[in-house]
Amino acid sequence: MDPDHANDIVAQRPPSVGAVLLEQVKASGDREAFRHKQGGRWVSMTWNQTKDSVFELAAGLLALGIGLEDRVAIACGTRIEWVLADLAIMSAGGATTTVYPATQHEDVAFILGDSGSRIVFAEDQGQVDKIEAHADDLPALETIVLISGVPRGGRTISLDDLRARGRERLEADPSCVEDVIAQTGPDHLATLIYTSGTTGRPKGVELVHASLTYEGAAVEAYDIIYRDDLQYLWLPLSHVFGKALIAIQLRIGFATAIEGDIDSLAENLQVVQPTFMCGAPRIFEKVRARVLTSAAEGPRKHIVGWAFGVGRKTTPIRLAGGRPRGLLAVQQALAERLVFSTIKARMGGKIRFFVSGSAGLNREVQEWFYAAGLLVLEGYGLTETSAATFVNNPRDTRFGTVGPLLPGSEARIAEDGEVMIKGPGVMRGYHHMPEATDEAFVDGWFATGDLGEIDDRGYLKITDRKKDLIKTSGGKYVAPSEVEGVIKAACPYVSQVVAYGEGRKYISALLALDPGEITAWADAQGLTYGSPEDLTKSPEVRALVDGYVQAANRKLERWETVKRWAFLPAELDVERGEVTPSMKVRRSEVTRRYGDLLDSLYDRD
Repeated sequence: MDPDHANDIVAQRPPSVGAVLLEQVKASGDREAFRHKQGGRWVSMTWNQTKDSVFELAAGLLALGIGLEDRVAIACGTRIEWVLADLAIMSAGGATTTVYPATQHEDVAFILGDSGSRIVFAEDQGQVDKIEAHADDLPALETIVLISGVPRGGRTISLDDLRARGRERLEADPSCVEDVIAQTGPDHLATLIYTSGTTGRPKGVELVHASLTYEGAAVEAYDIIYRDDLQYLWLPLSHVFGKALIAIQLRIGFATAIEGDIDSLAENLQVVQPTFMCGAPRIFEKVRARVLTSAAEGPRKHIVGWAFGVGRKTTPIRLAGGRPRGLLAVQQALAERLVFSTIKARMGGKIRFFVSGSAGLNREVQEWFYAAGLLVLEGYGLTETSAATFVNNPRDTRFGTVGPLLPGSEARIAEDGEVMIKGPGVMRGYHHMPEATDEAFVDGWFATGDLGEIDDRGYLKITDRKKDLIKTSGGKYVAPSEVEGVIKAACPYVSQVVAYGEGRKYISALLALDPGEITAWADAQGLTYGSPEDLTKSPEVRALVDGYVQAANRKLERWETVKRWAFLPAELDVERGEVTPSMKVRRSEVTRRYGDLLDSLYDRD
């Protein structure tokens, strides 16, 4: 798309999320907007039906007294009601406070209290109980809206009750919601998202309507997703990535199949047959691991290995826009028929591309998918930048980078290598934290905390988090994400890796086994065990994983190699505070909890 035209699209966007919704309803009325499960089967909602549901809920919120920028929280998993509630809150002039359903009691209380949320949409009684347990600390909270289940009284009402109040309000004042949308401007608060907080309390990121409408307009101008696309959405909507995808859908008008049950992902992809899907790196790592371990344990091991060898040979040709010829073309067709078509069918068969975000994607994983004919585009952004800021281009993909800037944003690299961003997607500030807000900006540029490089074509490569860099006692700097990514890509039986070595002579690592993959391997080997945790003590498993670690070391610089490693007793867990709800490792907590284990890896120093 012509750059001037792209900038016009970004500049001429509607003033609020509600206004974008109304524009899309006018343009797409009877077209499908959402697809969701109801009673075990998929049902569709048109844009007109979406508007009707949103307006009922929005009018219900107005009836409860919600005004401009009043906070309304959602503590719920990914489901259609989350989307409808979110759109209703913003259409009523309020601001959505997002709460992960897995968030623990103290953090729930902190988020609701710090945000001053007046109403909470709670998925079930379990979420209600977490809120009520801290009622004395939440003076602003007036009403809890229960999405699933029967309210037990008090200040809890049902979703149907809220809808009924909304219908009554609309009958008395049919234009009440549209009037509020007309009063909502680009600088009004649209959402308050609390960062995962790998250290200390989470910070509330204030995103205004202009930031969310920018995401939609910028991706439309980038010209990679279209009105006839079908998205499969399973990502947590409490995360900025998931929320931005809804903003993008509102602008472009494609349909979204929404289902948060990750265990049913494989089955649902085959039924829904989406054209694109976004996810965190772990989902792509797991798909690759499942194929690799299945092949290693099955009779088709050599065929699968041969097919991917062919795919890797065709990769540079296809990336350059060409097609394999001669014998290689014949081999590619055979590899497609014998192996790759099956993998694609498991993804629904119609995927144009995947998008990976929220953490770094290992290049080896990306190249593996591309060898099979499946494109995974890596993007980059933060909660503070409304998610997507850089996204790879399917027409000109560069592995190992997160792509070029979206239209309308600016970026530069500071002298110390930190990535700095300026643009409409950047947050208004941190809620109730003026000093932290001031510290986050340097001469008007948002300091991301990530280190990176921009190449001659404007593609960004992220090297690591600035604060996570390890400096060994020998003075060498090591990016832990690089070490962790290489090991995870090398070993399909490992789900989590934590590299360590600050002030030490060498790098060590803690590894968590993937329960599903390692038990399948153990069963195939005839090993006896009582639980997946027992396998961390197995010498056979130790030897298996060590082989992969040594293979990974050969891809690292000498000072980056893992000299010693140990198994974690189990996967890092949100409830134990070892990872955030968005699955980012809390390194300080892991170091504290497993300090003795880490020290044992240096006993021979």
